[in-house]
Amino acid sequence: SGGMRKRAGLARALALDPELLFLDEPTAGLDPIGAANFDHLLRELRAFDEDFIRELALLKLDMVDIDRRAAARMPSELSGGMVKRVGLARALALEPELLFLDEPTAGLDPDRSESFVSLIASLRDRLELTVVMVTHDLDTLHAICDRVAVLLDKRIVAGTMAELLVYDHPWVREYFHGPRGRAAGLR
Repeated sequence: SGGMRKRAGLARALALDPELLFLDEPTAGLDPIGAANFDHLLRELRAFDEDFIRELALLKLDMVDIDRRAAARMPSELSGGMVKRVGLARALALEPELLFLDEPTAGLDPDRSESFVSLIASLRDRLELTVVMVTHDLDTLHAICDRVAVLLDKRIVAGTMAELLVYDHPWVREYFHGPRGRAAGLR
């Protein structure tokens, strides 16, 4: 698709080093979120001037619904939801085709969790992303994923949600049809 070609072109232009994609913390460091704390990936590549890098960092913050005025804030001044969104903005900085998420709603209040899941789903659709996610949150799983994989008896079983819902295994029945599955609206 056109979106994938654009991302591939940017990746080639930036000569991406895969090690730059793995970050310890979304708000690590002592810089404001819109400065070196967020856009250091692009600075390290030395492919763009400072004005372009700053505008791109602000664009990524806009994409995750963080007001540009918040870019001057220190990481300690961010709410838990803002920390998650800054992490998402950083993950999107290099225009990836794949977005890896580990328990994306952990630590969020239910209302914040729902809005974060909606943001991820919206970005997935708009940016044509493939989202690979580890989660135990069935609401999140149901809202974002087209395919699901579970580890059963030392092997991976994968399929659509509909396929897993009819898979004949005691753990699958308990997990997807038990109280958590019913609360998530799985049938």
